[in-house]
Amino acid sequence: MAEAAAPTPLLLRWQGLLPSSYALRQRLSTWAGLILIALLAGLPLISRTGLGLVVLSAGALWLLWAACTPSGRIGTISGWLLLFLGIAVLATGLSPVPMAAAKGLAKLLSYLGVYALMRQLLASQPAWWDRLVAALLAGELVSSVIALRQLYGPTEELARWADPNSVAEGTIRIYGPLGNPNLLAGYLVPILPIAAVALIRWRGWGQRLFAACCLLLGSAATLFSYSRGGWLGMLAALGLFVLVLLLRAIRDWPALWRRLLPLALLVLAGLAIAIAATQIEPIRTRVVSLLAGRGDSSNNFRINVWLAAVDMIQDRPWIGIGPGNAAFNSIYPLYQQPKFNALSAYSVPLEILVETGVPGLIACLGLAWSSLQQGLIGLRERGNLSLPRLAALAAIAGLLVQGATDTIFFRPEVQIIGWFCLATLAQPLTAEPSDR
Repeated sequence: MAEAAAPTPLLLRWQGLLPSSYALRQRLSTWAGLILIALLAGLPLISRTGLGLVVLSAGALWLLWAACTPSGRIGTISGWLLLFLGIAVLATGLSPVPMAAAKGLAKLLSYLGVYALMRQLLASQPAWWDRLVAALLAGELVSSVIALRQLYGPTEELARWADPNSVAEGTIRIYGPLGNPNLLAGYLVPILPIAAVALIRWRGWGQRLFAACCLLLGSAATLFSYSRGGWLGMLAALGLFVLVLLLRAIRDWPALWRRLLPLALLVLAGLAIAIAATQIEPIRTRVVSLLAGRGDSSNNFRINVWLAAVDMIQDRPWIGIGPGNAAFNSIYPLYQQPKFNALSAYSVPLEILVETGVPGLIACLGLAWSSLQQGLIGLRERGNLSLPRLAALAAIAGLLVQGATDTIFFRPEVQIIGWFCLATLAQPLTAEPSDR
């Protein structure tokens, strides 16, 4: 006897209510691809208002597409995101500043619309992944060139990012079209492993040259941003990608070599980092500033903000103050230390705890664990998106490392790349052996 079809979840019963055809779905996928290409290519170049309009367009198109498409399985990553959304809605309703929190909730919903459209497009036509990546890399290449050109231009404008009270006084930091060295690094870090996968995955020499230029110039721009969090994120993203790529390549080797080669790679990488941190003067200066504790003005500022954020969490540990920077800016002045104004908690885990409490952090940890599981599938499968899974996993690792001491992730230029990585990981397994 044939098994009865699983009932459609109540949350998804509105999907598939509008009549559709193959031609209509093809047109919708084409429009979705064009909108997402414009979004990813224009992340560092168009204004926040422009980004907002494109994001809203993406969400509206997904609603139309979903209404024409029968509902399917939600998936673990989407399930954790829905749980976090539910917690954010509850936190908004119980927030001491509900109107400010509602603005943050609206932003979260708009980003989820972008994620849903990316996931729908990649599920229906996986070939669009390469096109979206090409658009993302095009924007990254332009941003890297603009940033690196600043090394040869007037230094008066760049000097405003040289803190005279820091251990790294006098360091000239580039920021490209984004106006902030840390934001530039946060934007580039998750793109680097994606560019590395494009270099491996694409076949034409012109395509590979394009991907190689994006990888090299993006790495150089991240280095010259002198963002300590960006450096650590770049090491985490590229280091993890190289490691999982090695594990994938030697998975059929004898067990002894499968153990020794990754260990040897980690030892060599550690030695290289140690030599760079002690022998190369600009890197040594930034490492010293990282280890200076309160002796560095940037560290001191972050520590004071973190202490204020901990006080906020202790007062509302279970539901937080509501999502978004508007809610944070409304409540933080009640806890801040004198002369330490801040727009965020300068730590993604602390920010999540402040906004949505312990339940929100648990949902995010579940999302991270599910993403890890989905990413590691790329080690053993040879489907159409197996290598992109590894790149997405490495990109998320870079974002997490940088997000430990900064909240650059919540800027749209960075956050949308994170949603693209999650949409890549949320794809079902395919049997197309296109990744060699």
